[in-house]
Amino acid sequence: MRRKAALHNLGCKVNAYETESMRQMLEQAGYEIVPFEEQADVYVINTCSVTNIADRKSRQMIHRAKKRNPDSVVVAAGCYVQTSEEQARADEAIDLLIGNNKKHELAELLEHFWEEEKRGRYEKESSVEDIAQNQEYEELKVTGTGEHTRAFIKIQDGCNQFCSYCIIPYARGRVRSRKPEDVLWEVRTLAQNGYREIVLTGIHLSSYGVDFKPQEQSQEKDVNLLSLIRQVHEVEGIDRIRFGSLEPKIITEEFVKGLSELPKICPHFHLSLQSGCDDTLKRMNRKYTCEEYRAGCNLIRRYFSHPAITTDVIVGFPGETPEEFEVTRKFLKEIRFFEIHIFKYSMRKGTPAAQRKDQIPEEIKSARSDVLFEDLAEMNQEYLNWYREKEIEILMEEIVSFGEKKYFLGHTKEYVKAAILLPEGEEPDWENKLLKGRVVSLLKEHILLAERC
Repeated sequence: MRRKAALHNLGCKVNAYETESMRQMLEQAGYEIVPFEEQADVYVINTCSVTNIADRKSRQMIHRAKKRNPDSVVVAAGCYVQTSEEQARADEAIDLLIGNNKKHELAELLEHFWEEEKRGRYEKESSVEDIAQNQEYEELKVTGTGEHTRAFIKIQDGCNQFCSYCIIPYARGRVRSRKPEDVLWEVRTLAQNGYREIVLTGIHLSSYGVDFKPQEQSQEKDVNLLSLIRQVHEVEGIDRIRFGSLEPKIITEEFVKGLSELPKICPHFHLSLQSGCDDTLKRMNRKYTCEEYRAGCNLIRRYFSHPAITTDVIVGFPGETPEEFEVTRKFLKEIRFFEIHIFKYSMRKGTPAAQRKDQIPEEIKSARSDVLFEDLAEMNQEYLNWYREKEIEILMEEIVSFGEKKYFLGHTKEYVKAAILLPEGEEPDWENKLLKGRVVSLLKEHILLAERC
């Protein structure tokens, strides 16, 4: 009888990619993959450590797995283990610890665990190293994902920025880039398996290639994010290329103009901001100014028609005065984002910001967050209203119901949800197809309603 394995992911898109890779790894090793809610012989929790709350959620999922089957092998992998190895070692619910850059060893580590247990030599196993000293990119692969139209591809790991609120450089180590030939192999494989859209992602995507040694660079030019994108653009079968979060510093005229010359590029730019006030940015140790950020947005809008510019903003960062918050609010309104991910500052033990004495009370953070959400609703509506009577291209994904009517739902190149009403009693096979439609109105949940052209 095959052993059963269940996996659970916490955290970012990079973590999700790695969890999918580990799932495929276990399948190839002969495990039967079952839902996390079911009884399994192995539970793998790919943990997150971006905030203290993420740490706590990671521990909760670990204990939930052990409670579900006390005889199971519980594997704690990823960022929580990497930043809190001693605490994880002391946790009786954890049988096997796997740090970042060691996930590719999962199947072998489990096999060794079973062998030792068979010999009666059970002992908690740990595969965690000092990631700051590791310069090797951990090569993981996926041949498919849970989605049938869009696939995320990890091309980079680590971060050298050391923002004052962030633990990620300690959890993920320094910048490490994936070799272009390995990225292209995976893109071609995904294209052959039917995926039409790929999303390039990483811990600090904009740093791709900075770690390559001279002998790893092309004779003609450096290997960087733009040069990689150009190679990915040549892969047949891929119709859309999208990116994860980008840093403002990468938005130069050369970069944006280069992207605008590639028809497969999706005009959807997630530019990390965090604050619209220069004084707050300095305390955060962010390495750009609001003026530089504004210039980048203007560049994007010069080369792309109606691009979707989205961002992250932290409210209530230590020392943020009412005046600084108003400066941020004014800046956000000026830029006119499509979407903003609004976070209330959460202390992360081990970061400089957590040591500050000028912490902001939770009720003030909540009030500021509510104000920004109200502003965002207006910006979001303004962005969507632009589409009325315009023709759009939709990558179709699934059938959904609103009330008694059924629609085929997908996304535009700007990553705006769009739907086409289905004739009563019909369910056409449109999944993973690119259809054109003319926008006639807005559905609920900010979805464009289009009539097929």
